Amino acid sequence: MYSCLSKLPPVLLLAACLMSCSSANNKPLSIRFSTDSTAIVFSVIDRAGLLQIRNRPHVDTAYTDLISVLETSDDEDSTEKEHEVPGKLMVTDSTLVFKPLKSFVRGKHYVVFSYMNSGFANTEKVLSGQLNHRIEPQQAVLKR
Repeated sequence: MYSCLSKLPPVLLLAACLMSCSSANNKPLSIRFSTDSTAIVFSVIDRAGLLQIRNRPHVDTAYTDLISVLETSDDEDSTEKEHEVPGKLMVTDSTLVFKPLKSFVRGKHYVVFSYMNSGFANTEKVLSGQLNHRIEPQQAVLKR
């Protein structure tokens, strides 16, 4: 009768560990234009990730795969291809700011890919066996 109770602590310990690793309390990365639409602001960045970015010298988009910004045309124009927007990354106390070398064009869509705050899987995917083989980037489409 008490043999099933001896198996209960390891199961509870495993469940507690999985719940403590959950990203339910973490807010998703915020990707938006600045108020004057001259830059893209990344906020709600994981503290450890922001510290690693601060410790990298000369952070810009030419040397990092952390952020990609692609300019696409509007939906009616299918002849134009999307191309990467070069720019500089600036780290502030709690945000990362992408400033393009040429200003953003009004009416264009910008697809932003970011690997900040990304992971292989959350607790729900671990429990259901849906682990990925690679990190999935977070994506946002911004219209200027």
